[in-house]
Amino acid sequence: MNDIIDRADKALKFQYLCDHCLGRLSAHVDTGTTDLERGRSVREAVAQERAARNEAMPETALCWICEDVFQDLERFAQEASEKLGTIEYDTFLIGTRVDPAVQDREERLWSEVGGEKAEPIKAELNREIGKIVERSTGKEVDFRSPDVVAVIDTRFGHVDLDIAPIFIYGRYRKHSREIPQTRWPCRVCQGKGCKRCGNTGKMYQNSVQEIIGNVVLKEAEGADHFFHGMGREDIDARMLGTGRPFVLEISEPKRRHLDLEALTLLANENGAGEADFSGLRRSTREEVRQIKAATPDKMYLAEIKVHGKVNKDQVDEVVQSLSQARITQQTPTRVAHRRADLAREREIHDLQLSEFAEDHLVLQLRTESGTYVKEFVSGDNGRTVPSISAALGVPCEVTALDVLQVIDTTNEG
Repeated sequence: MNDIIDRADKALKFQYLCDHCLGRLSAHVDTGTTDLERGRSVREAVAQERAARNEAMPETALCWICEDVFQDLERFAQEASEKLGTIEYDTFLIGTRVDPAVQDREERLWSEVGGEKAEPIKAELNREIGKIVERSTGKEVDFRSPDVVAVIDTRFGHVDLDIAPIFIYGRYRKHSREIPQTRWPCRVCQGKGCKRCGNTGKMYQNSVQEIIGNVVLKEAEGADHFFHGMGREDIDARMLGTGRPFVLEISEPKRRHLDLEALTLLANENGAGEADFSGLRRSTREEVRQIKAATPDKMYLAEIKVHGKVNKDQVDEVVQSLSQARITQQTPTRVAHRRADLAREREIHDLQLSEFAEDHLVLQLRTESGTYVKEFVSGDNGRTVPSISAALGVPCEVTALDVLQVIDTTNEG
């Protein structure tokens, strides 16, 4: 206790401090009380010791550090509560901006009297304003993952809201062979709008992302949407079966309490003939990381044009030999402009012949994540080995590709 009193005595000889700023000097020593209460009791203790030495206490004045900003706590809290009232939220946190000169004075005092046990002024402001807002709104403070942070500029009384995004998990099926998974900015204008894209800024006028993203964005009154898929299929491939897992992110949503069943119906209506959605539920940023890091096997159905004639025995032999085969794939020619030129090993877990004709095959495959199925069939001019084309001895190409299943082994909650 003597150290606390000595530090306070030295501080009051340096400059006049309010009870808040005096109490913060020993915040990490005496943790069972508020800075204000600690400051009052320490001031009384200093006064008693000075009286014993016939020394006077300084007259009350404007606090040298904070310039009495703590007298405005109620006003700051009211402004924050009013701003928070414009959005939907369940949890919040308070942040503050203070005049840099205030922080400079505080650090100068620490250098004079010792600041190793002190608490910064912003920490006390955040906490005390937060208590008032919590009482007035009935909402809870969340230090780890608040729905919104109300940032108060104590110089001007201005409040900014930093609204956390919402995340929605689901699965999509893509029935169209003409739309991509995500928005695709025009390669010519990079999204600005030009003759090439009809001033839309997009290579394709629709996408799975936009079909559902625009619907949810409108309901949430957000700023933008972002799509995090568990991989992606080619534009000309369909995504069938139970669909591909994804998480939709909505930034700066003013509404968080959404009817996901109603949104599913709206999104499916919006995507009629192109895409549909199922299993919508609330998600988290952590699940986004899991989705992006996942490496699920996939099942495909590939329709193949054979440029030549083959017999069924020959095809059966090739199918048997390539089932469970390890293949090496150099980055495909068609994506080499946007991906590093690397050799990747992948496994064809299973290969089955579904339909046969002399110049037409339908194969069902289960492959390791990251396998380029089209190149496994064509060989990509020797960049994928072995391949269906090389094994049959005639050129082959995929004319239609469907993803039948994304075999997701992560916890879907």
